[in-house]
Amino acid sequence: MSRGILKGLRGGRSVAVETAPPPIPLGETERRLALMSEYEKSGIGWFWETDEQGYITYLSEPMAELFGKAPEILAVTHFHTLFTAEQTGDGSTPRSVSLLFGGRKTFNGLTVRADIDGKDYYWQLSGKPQFDAESNFRGYRGHGGDITESRRAENETERLAQFDSLTGLSNRPRMQRKIDAMLTAFRAAKRNCAIMMFDLDRFKQVNDTLGHKAGDELLKQVAQRLQRVFDTTCEIGRLGGDEFQVLIPDMDDRGRLGELAMNAITMLTQPYSLSEGRCTIGASIGIAIAPYDGITREEVVHSADIALYAAKNGGRGQFRFYSSDLQNESQLRRELERDLRGALEKGQLTLEYQPIVNVKSNRIIAMEALLRWYHPERGKISPEIFIPLAEESNLISVIGEWVLRKACEDAAKWPDDVRVCVNVSEQQIITQGISRVVANALASAGLPADRLECELKESVHFGDGDVSERELKALRRLGVRLALDDFGTGVSSLGYLKRAPFETIKIDPSFLRGAFEEGSRNGDLIGAIVALADALNIETVAEGVEAMEEFRLVSEQGVKNVQGFVYAQPLAPEEAEELLAGHDREMMPTGPEKQRSERRKLYRRIHVIHEDHYYDVVLRDLSRTGAMIEGLLDVPVGTEFVVDFGEGQLAVAQVVRSHQDQQGLTFENPLVEDGAGGLCTRNRVSPYLLAAGGLPLAQLPPGHFPLAEKAENPMLLSVPRFGTKNLKAKLEY
Repeated sequence: MSRGILKGLRGGRSVAVETAPPPIPLGETERRLALMSEYEKSGIGWFWETDEQGYITYLSEPMAELFGKAPEILAVTHFHTLFTAEQTGDGSTPRSVSLLFGGRKTFNGLTVRADIDGKDYYWQLSGKPQFDAESNFRGYRGHGGDITESRRAENETERLAQFDSLTGLSNRPRMQRKIDAMLTAFRAAKRNCAIMMFDLDRFKQVNDTLGHKAGDELLKQVAQRLQRVFDTTCEIGRLGGDEFQVLIPDMDDRGRLGELAMNAITMLTQPYSLSEGRCTIGASIGIAIAPYDGITREEVVHSADIALYAAKNGGRGQFRFYSSDLQNESQLRRELERDLRGALEKGQLTLEYQPIVNVKSNRIIAMEALLRWYHPERGKISPEIFIPLAEESNLISVIGEWVLRKACEDAAKWPDDVRVCVNVSEQQIITQGISRVVANALASAGLPADRLECELKESVHFGDGDVSERELKALRRLGVRLALDDFGTGVSSLGYLKRAPFETIKIDPSFLRGAFEEGSRNGDLIGAIVALADALNIETVAEGVEAMEEFRLVSEQGVKNVQGFVYAQPLAPEEAEELLAGHDREMMPTGPEKQRSERRKLYRRIHVIHEDHYYDVVLRDLSRTGAMIEGLLDVPVGTEFVVDFGEGQLAVAQVVRSHQDQQGLTFENPLVEDGAGGLCTRNRVSPYLLAAGGLPLAQLPPGHFPLAEKAENPMLLSVPRFGTKNLKAKLEY
């Protein structure tokens, strides 16, 4: 409506008086309506109107059709329910369109969004409140303009700046910002978080053999699998190449983190189906936890990188937690690799043989050859350490050929119905031409081919499909038996069993660990594996059977053969030959009724805390549930200690055995696997809470720490309860 201004002398003020607009000619009205209709149909813009309650009284027809609203539905639809307001950077735009309408003010350039059939549409709205002659609010009239294409382009540009274009995961800059923000907020709130660093094993091999297109598709599938392992509270990123990173808030439980890491490794090692072919890769993971392993992004990520490097060097396909010992461990590995190069020539490598016994007859049917390294200075080196070293340094071919020759020579001295089992690595098959090496070893020893059984990991077939297929067929033509080792821990593909027929499936010992815990289904899984093997006419061997309850379990589930301490420990070649020289070759199962926690033999210095005193002791052995310490005198049974393993690892323990200066301890809470064959506490003492963890006081916020104060003021300490033995003669640093 036009407004005319009439001036008068009412109280000396100007007065505004409403005047009616001039009438619009009839032809002009029709022309305006036609122009508005054409404008609405063009899709450039549209009009809308509401009543005073916000119900739609008019909406351009194209918009009504887009929203699927019939005229009778429009009349009972609030206009603001159609849209969601888009927030501006300064936060000045209300979160709700209804709040804006409630202000009854004119607005322009309001960006709104609507999700229609799974697609986002965007418009810019303008609106003006309408009032009658008595200033009563009568609703809104306004205009809308389509900005969908431009807004989608902006969103895509913004997305590309934050997310990896291939996988859709967060990119490196976004992950850096997320970690910085979380660590800053969590330091203030004294909370913790974990960072996992991933590196794919054998990814380069996929790129080289199947091409970069296949590599890209593989990375997409890896991203999808990671999203299934970690929940939505975690931030997952691809840093580039085959490196991935996961940020996990409020997590310092190393037992749970270890489970997540193993779930991820298991998920990522399942076969991938690509248009170019089928492949299998692996993954190594390094884990660091803030604030224990650092309080800034640079510190925590560096710690996770060190742990990842240790995981890769430890044999790949495993996870590692960061610890300060990893730096020393890296140096030790370099020294061991150097020494391993001369170990074969110097006669430091030898074989031991462990019997495989038929459950029904208790007769030995085979002996597995186990490689041992006796270092002149370091003693017996675990195969879990030196076998990965041999593979990484390309020594496995030379060592593996020696093992095959020696095992065949020894087996030639055994009875004709006892075979020898030899582990063959993936690298031997791909790089060595294993069928030729096996043929030469058999011919040199004069051993029939059917008395040699080659044990293969499930990953062998997928490392290089063509080479593996060719070599396995060649071994079959020789008449050599094939065994699938550690069944159930890898891909366990039925198609794999069909393509590479095996005479034997070896059930991994992990099925026995925890089989007797409440709710465990491991026994049923063993039974299912046996049923599968029986259907395919394949023999079964249960590995690592050590206790009688385990022996009964596998026997009841139908396992044909057993290997483990319940029958015999590994034997020297001459002991194995003497055992097999007996006429009946029968062995009866013996051992403890229940399997106790595996104990690691150690010899290192730690501390125990009693009342307000630290005592130096030597840790002799360690299991999940207890430990043996040495160095304290006159400690009664029932005494409680806090065992300090270092780096904030504290475990409450009780003395259950005590003899002279040695004590057997039982932990209040069991330890967990550290990913490297060792053990660690499930949680650590936060540097935000206590100084007793041995971490620098500089990392602690201002506060009251009684133990630290007493250490600085000896007058506050009580009298020590226990005497100590001189440890210097026992352990030099």
